[in-house]
Amino acid sequence: MAHTTYRLNDLEQTNNFTRRNIGPDEQQTQQMLAELGLGSLDDLIGATVPGSIRLDDALDMEDSVTEVAALAELKQLASQNTVNKSYIGMGYHNTLTPNVILRNVLENPGWYTAYTPYQPEISQGRLEALLNFQQMIMDLTGMDLANASLLDEATAAAEAMTLCKRSNRKKSDAYFVADDVHPQVLDVIKTRAEYFGYELIIGNPFTELENADVFGAQLQYPSTYGDVHDLTAVIAQAKEQKAMVAVATDPLALGLLKSPGEMGADVVFGSSQRFGVPMGFGGPHAAFFATNEKLKR
Repeated sequence: MAHTTYRLNDLEQTNNFTRRNIGPDEQQTQQMLAELGLGSLDDLIGATVPGSIRLDDALDMEDSVTEVAALAELKQLASQNTVNKSYIGMGYHNTLTPNVILRNVLENPGWYTAYTPYQPEISQGRLEALLNFQQMIMDLTGMDLANASLLDEATAAAEAMTLCKRSNRKKSDAYFVADDVHPQVLDVIKTRAEYFGYELIIGNPFTELENADVFGAQLQYPSTYGDVHDLTAVIAQAKEQKAMVAVATDPLALGLLKSPGEMGADVVFGSSQRFGVPMGFGGPHAAFFATNEKLKR
């Protein structure tokens, strides 16, 4: 059998590659124009775009290039970006994502499109993944129930506040927020509290919560500054005052620290970005939300 030898340059796609991205070919285009009773694409533009807004001058554009040349130019432009390291923290921490996960999950649109997975085998796999996620959150937080999931940590904090209000019969419209929560979380809590008519009391929970008449309190563990405090006594004090307690936490830290559930928290939430989700220029990153059995209904 004869073998044909090709040079590497012969295999390079040197033709214009727009046809791979624009659907109709020449024959299909002519069929559509004939159906409309038009002779050319220029006639189509003339019949649909008013002359008063149409540009008559020729566009000053360079000739088209091959796909290889286009990719080379895009890489050259991208190389001009300066990528800096972020040390902001406050709930956002960059991680090294294994390439196999990056390629097959985070860069696979099958995992993040909005379309319903109609195939039962895909739905079953997603359901199992969600159940595993919920069980992991329950194990880390020490809580009885977990969802999957909320928009981000800040909106989860606002949901925790309204949950405490709805689930507490105490005649109070005041909510205590520790002064060491993440600032972006505090901003959303302020906005939600304003429109629900709640009064916010922001302060040190170890010294100021005892004298506060509130329906609930939100604590941060660890704090936005990285401080770690045992909240058991503070939570017990809040319970004596008939206040419910929500704790914002770092799920990776809970692999080593005492869980909020062991301390007596009613609600525990935080950002799942800590599990290795790319920074994404600040999110949003899905929030986890866990409660005790009493708040199931």
